[in-house]
Amino acid sequence: MEPKKVRIGFVGVGGMGQCAHLKNYAGLPDCEVVAIAELRAGLRDKVAARYAIPHTYSSHADMLAKEKLDGIVASQPFTRHGTLVPELLKAGIPIFTEKPLAGSIAMGEKILQTLGRSKTWHMVGYHKRSDPATVAAKKEIDALKVSGELGKLRYVRILMPAGDWVASGFSDLIQTDEKLPATEQWDPPAPDMDEATNNAYIGFVNYYIHQVNLMRHLLGEPYHVKYAEPSGVMLAGQSDSGVACVIEMTPYRTTIDWQESALVAFEKGYVKIELPAPLASNRPGRVEVFKDAGNGVVPQTIIPQLPWVHAMRQQAVHFVKAIRGEMKPPCDAIEALEDLKVAREYIKVRFGK
Repeated sequence: MEPKKVRIGFVGVGGMGQCAHLKNYAGLPDCEVVAIAELRAGLRDKVAARYAIPHTYSSHADMLAKEKLDGIVASQPFTRHGTLVPELLKAGIPIFTEKPLAGSIAMGEKILQTLGRSKTWHMVGYHKRSDPATVAAKKEIDALKVSGELGKLRYVRILMPAGDWVASGFSDLIQTDEKLPATEQWDPPAPDMDEATNNAYIGFVNYYIHQVNLMRHLLGEPYHVKYAEPSGVMLAGQSDSGVACVIEMTPYRTTIDWQESALVAFEKGYVKIELPAPLASNRPGRVEVFKDAGNGVVPQTIIPQLPWVHAMRQQAVHFVKAIRGEMKPPCDAIEALEDLKVAREYIKVRFGK
């Protein structure tokens, strides 16, 4: 007897809701999208028709009151999370939201307080952790740290130039000319920053929080910002065990390409990752492992062949598996709060406030 399919409800089916998430869940054999809640009636009906979703609602409250769901995917602006996510957590079932956890540490802490009372969990969409390349690289890095084959971990560098992150991923987006109602609730700004500083914080979080999160994932431990280049092109930090780390933020730009990469350097070799554009389909990243043990041993470069699976689809697989209890979510809300704290450190170091 086949296991029962996981029942998913969507809150919001705009651009990312459709093209980063819904179309991936709709294609998974072990889950079914049974309902969507979308404020825009025309968009709601068109999306439901394309993906054969049986039930539609004009509000998440109506959907949660009438549907028996196993999980919620809420693709919403992160500056609404502090208001919306606590409402969704009242349903007592796992939820998924896009990165970051919230638009401020205060709102992130509010979410965690509600989460602590809800007896469920909240997965935050750092899809790079689900890319087959990152999964393979992380496994290799952790093994090398244990074995000591390449000596000590010395340095981690992440490069993320701005480029074509969409990679034709919106080519099948359903759109209407409907406007969102002006009554939509947004979170208050961070209480510890003036308007200009808060705007800088939101901008940094919006563009680079993936790299902030990936850095901790590759290091396998917390880190802190020690230097912020004044023009905003680079931050440097140090992990709790003393490993140097750098995030380079658009030192150059591309127009029809995406060139994100990470270098994890040991004393006698490295692990490199190249990651595809976030919305590229059926394309994993690339991993390269270089080992030079010395003492006459021939150096090796290993490039594993990875499956043709893209990170967004694999992220949907991981959420469903986590709902089933087959794995832990790749990044939960508790860890995601740490990204907001690192971002705040960066802003303080860069602007002095």
